[in-house]
Amino acid sequence: MDLKYVFCQIQTNDANLVHGRPPYRVLNTRTLAHLMPSGGVHSIGYAAYASLAGDAKMSGQIQLAYCLVHARRNFVRVHKTTNSPFAAEVIERIAAVYAIEERIRGLGAGERRAARQAETKPLMEALKARLIAVKDGISRRSTLIKAIDYMLERWQGLTAFLDDGRIEPDSNTVERSIRPIAIGKKNSLFSGDEGGGETWAVLSSLLNTAKLNGLDPEAYLVDVLERMVSGATKTNQLHELLAWNWKAAREAEKRAVA
Repeated sequence: MDLKYVFCQIQTNDANLVHGRPPYRVLNTRTLAHLMPSGGVHSIGYAAYASLAGDAKMSGQIQLAYCLVHARRNFVRVHKTTNSPFAAEVIERIAAVYAIEERIRGLGAGERRAARQAETKPLMEALKARLIAVKDGISRRSTLIKAIDYMLERWQGLTAFLDDGRIEPDSNTVERSIRPIAIGKKNSLFSGDEGGGETWAVLSSLLNTAKLNGLDPEAYLVDVLERMVSGATKTNQLHELLAWNWKAAREAEKRAVA
């Protein structure tokens, strides 16, 4: 049996991603690689992605971008349990990276890359140097060394966002988006077959695309279904009901009334 998964694909800094493919797809991992921009896969270190990237047949086609928040989380745990000064230092250094991200959010990919190269890259290089310097003097049994090793072993993927303005430093956006899927994953076991999984992905895409466009999913779907059932929107006009077009039309109606 060809095992498939529900994948979430969102581009946070380019409207084409919100207005492009549906956020949720039912795919196998090999098909996923051909759908990602530039073959990039944002991952928290899931072994299946690493295996796929290492496949000789996929050589050079996939770039893994790891989640900086997950790396930071390890140091947060260490600091909470041991009050480690170095763990606190790493957390502060990563906070400086996110201060830059907050400032450049919403800019184009080229502008984000330029800012990251000029400001963030030196911060990350300094962080790496500190990790290496501190590592040698720590017991291999400590929780801190595990946090350091996790970060250094994934350094290339953790810094992939420095060279590509389309990449986020973390997977938070997708995690927030896919949380409802994860919460209801046991229910999905009863989707019946692949067709049921596809239907589930379509419905999830409709709901989440509405959210991504700042809409109330229930109000949006109620209006869309009423327009389709009543015939108010013809078959050749269905594109008008896509979330971003529907939103623009409602806003135009409000402006006309005002």
